[in-house]
Amino acid sequence: MCKRIVLKFSFVLLVALASFSAFAQNSQRVYQSFKANGNQLVIVVNDGKYEIQFYNENIVETAFIPKGETNKGVSHAVVLKPEFPSAKLLEKGNNLVFQSKGINVTISKSPFDISYSYKGKELLSEKEGYIKTDSTENIDFSIEKEEVLFGGGARVLGMNRRGNRLQLYNRAHYGYGTHSELMNYTMPLVISSKIYAVHFDNAPIGYLDLDSEKTNTLRYESISGRKVYQVVATDTWEDFTYEFTNLTGRQPMLPRWSFGNFSSRFGYHSQREAEETIDQFLKDSIPVDAIILDLYWFGKEMKGEMGNLAFYRDSFPNPEKMIADFNAKGVKTILVTEPFILTTSKRWDEAVNEEVLGTDSIGNPYTYDFYFGNTGLVDVFKPKAVEWFWDIYKGLANKGVAGWWGDLGEPEVHPSDLKHVNGSADEVHNIYGHYWAKLVHDGYQKDFSKQRPFILMRAGAVGSQRYGMVPWTGDVSRSWDGLKPQTEISLQMGLQGIPYMHSDLGGFAGDNLDDELYTRWLQYGVFQPIFRPHAQEAVASEPVFREPKTKALAKKSIQLRYRLMPYNYTLAFDNNQTGLPLMRPLFFEEQNNKELLSVSDTYLWGDAFLVSTITDAGLKEKEVYMPANSVWFDFVSEKRYEGGKTYAIKTEEDHIPVFVRAGSFVPMINGMQNTTTYSSEYIDLHYYHDKSITTSKAHLYNDDGATPDAFEKGKYEILNFNSEASNKKLKLDVATEIGGNYNSVKKEINWVIHNINKEPKKLYLRKKKIEFTWNKEENTIRFKAKVGAEGNQSITIKLR
Repeated sequence: MCKRIVLKFSFVLLVALASFSAFAQNSQRVYQSFKANGNQLVIVVNDGKYEIQFYNENIVETAFIPKGETNKGVSHAVVLKPEFPSAKLLEKGNNLVFQSKGINVTISKSPFDISYSYKGKELLSEKEGYIKTDSTENIDFSIEKEEVLFGGGARVLGMNRRGNRLQLYNRAHYGYGTHSELMNYTMPLVISSKIYAVHFDNAPIGYLDLDSEKTNTLRYESISGRKVYQVVATDTWEDFTYEFTNLTGRQPMLPRWSFGNFSSRFGYHSQREAEETIDQFLKDSIPVDAIILDLYWFGKEMKGEMGNLAFYRDSFPNPEKMIADFNAKGVKTILVTEPFILTTSKRWDEAVNEEVLGTDSIGNPYTYDFYFGNTGLVDVFKPKAVEWFWDIYKGLANKGVAGWWGDLGEPEVHPSDLKHVNGSADEVHNIYGHYWAKLVHDGYQKDFSKQRPFILMRAGAVGSQRYGMVPWTGDVSRSWDGLKPQTEISLQMGLQGIPYMHSDLGGFAGDNLDDELYTRWLQYGVFQPIFRPHAQEAVASEPVFREPKTKALAKKSIQLRYRLMPYNYTLAFDNNQTGLPLMRPLFFEEQNNKELLSVSDTYLWGDAFLVSTITDAGLKEKEVYMPANSVWFDFVSEKRYEGGKTYAIKTEEDHIPVFVRAGSFVPMINGMQNTTTYSSEYIDLHYYHDKSITTSKAHLYNDDGATPDAFEKGKYEILNFNSEASNKKLKLDVATEIGGNYNSVKKEINWVIHNINKEPKKLYLRKKKIEFTWNKEENTIRFKAKVGAEGNQSITIKLR
């Protein structure tokens, strides 16, 4: 959990804030009065009122309610209830200061202005407040010249997105490479290098201008809607991700099988083709946990069939048996679905009669043409449509379908004059995918309450993580240029609360056959949230259909992915509990190092691993910066590197540069064909010893991999690891924490202690001498020690 730091306050802040707001005046808005009530302050002005409310000491919300409107409306993004008991209000002359122990909101009465600071550090200030133009409602903020800005959703613009005017309209970008201004997942959210964020809590389409005119101005523009924003400010990046996901919700634990390998392509044309593909994985002993069936499961042709939402029996004659057979082999079945019901589909009349589609201005189903045919669109905001759509999912889930792929959910084509039950297309476009994911999530809670859903979707909104959404980076070019920005997109989205953004491994768009590119992409995939090769079918995405050398290299990557399952699953648990992303930028390590703010090709995978991608063909050497205040070991060669320096790393064919932090505990497991045989009974536990480390700690989380909210229900175990080292000995402890409703098993831990350059004198387990082996060439100690179902373990290594 994040630490909370309490500071004392003084009126010195008033002077600093007054000077900060001097250039941020509102010439039209006139202050009239105020009223304070606990954690809320109401400011009455000539054209409306402001409601300023603390959620906690790190989060404050400001809502402007114009005259003629009665309230600020309902948020689609925020789930946190204001929990702050009371804020302190100071009035001195021309200023009101509404303050928590962290954030201060200063209101200048004349000229009227609102500005924000955090523990004496200036953040930002409104310029003119909300202003209505002929076509938009805008708000401008003054920001500092040196700030680096992140956010805006998924884009390819470099880590620093300052200088861009970002359209807020979810739209897929087919075949993108090293630049993409607009993609399938946009968010009205700005995150500053000063460790604060502004979230514009409004659904309709618009723009987010990150100082494109170089006037130190941040602007939000929208066609309509709520005039509400939250400011989130913290001391560290870890605290920031904690608080932002505290505000918008946290990702539920995914089923354990979803951390394995997926068999996927666009697409499998028949039951026979799907079955033969899985059989090939088993024959080649390449681990696989799921198969994804693209649009041919409901129709023979690419066009004209969308909306059938039922198996096409000519090509899939016995889907029930196919799914059951896959399950018997430990392979889950995932189906693609789309929200488009074509007028030529078998469900068109049903959808019309049930009134589940978006409509025109007089209430008739709105139809239009797009790539796949003439169509209507399911209104996922309409209760009747939600029930109808969920009944289809429920019927297929009862046949054994284990996961869902929601495609084209931007929606892909969404005419502005289409009407939804809660507004026009443009008013709800950017939250369509959000509510589609909610539909599936809520359905599982109601009808499959003992099963974790898997919900793969291309578009969502702020907070979609709380519905279990697993987004991907869209139809990326199958090229080196397509590979290059994948880390940038995932790191940015992790900062914005979306932890499972991942890519079609190998690249999707185009028929480029490049074995080196495919190999490097899959090697990166080991250290991203979801491992899912997927592509257009002209060139196989599945490793079983690649030439022998490429297949062997892919198999090695997939096997490593499975060996790291305990570590990766623990990252998922930590994210579920704290919001900390699985992939983390280097500036999490050195938040005062400005040079790291632009780095995305090297990143942290959890706390233990440093990963650097290879995104150029034939690259022989890669420069890698090792974060300061740590020692790092090459994961393969075990070469030691001091942090705070950049090194030229020679590249190898069978892996990308990966390093482990000294003091890390890395739990691993023996190989498996799929996660049905996963067990914590035998664990390989690697500890990376170094003279620079006197103490360290880590943990391993485990549950049944399937029960929703297992931790909250007491159906879990946590193994807590600790190390203490001196010149003469190394002490390693394991403490087991078991939930009240979990049956733990006895474990055998196969310890591997790295970087021991002299044979130790003795090893003790609870003061009892145990056998060990020391490898002089590898500088490793290996030994085994058993842990009882509810027991602890204490090991002492006497060093020479």
